[in-house]
Amino acid sequence: MRITRLYPRRYFWYKFVNSLFTGLSIGSIFTIYAPLKPSIYSVGGVLLALGMLIVAKFYEKLMNLKIFFLISLLVEIVILFLVGYFLIKPYTYTTALLVYAGYQLTFVFGSYLVRTETIFLKKKKFLSLVDIYKQAGYLSGLVVSFIFYRSLEYFLGITTNQDKVYYLHFILLFVEVLIIILLIRSFRIRRI
Repeated sequence: MRITRLYPRRYFWYKFVNSLFTGLSIGSIFTIYAPLKPSIYSVGGVLLALGMLIVAKFYEKLMNLKIFFLISLLVEIVILFLVGYFLIKPYTYTTALLVYAGYQLTFVFGSYLVRTETIFLKKKKFLSLVDIYKQAGYLSGLVVSFIFYRSLEYFLGITTNQDKVYYLHFILLFVEVLIIILLIRSFRIRRI
């Protein structure tokens, strides 16, 4: 497989929907993580920092279009798995731990993805646009999640946070599938 090009305009929409997911899900994290002990966050923070150090050590080898695409896809597939797992087994200690570990794993690549994205977008105009799309997506996600939670209360009488977050994950599943499709469409992929 050869990755020969990044399509900036398609990539902007991927970033918009990706940030929409973040805005939608940000409030649900606190409910999902509730069973975890504070010490878990310390261990998770240490592992995250070590992971980021290791990734940074290999920037020179990792900063090419193919690896950028593959790591981006890996991150999205991990998120898709977490959303699917949560829908099957919500609110167990194992689920909370798995979701936390999964998100930490994706954060390990956060700095790499941002720096590599900057290299491949190159132009200041594109960098400005990608940040605008990201912020617009994030804001949209926050607003939609607010409306969704309130709608569940007023129209369906669902008042527990756990139920609200569970139903939100059906939307997150759809959005994550859309993210993966948009990510793949953002790159020109050639089979060798």
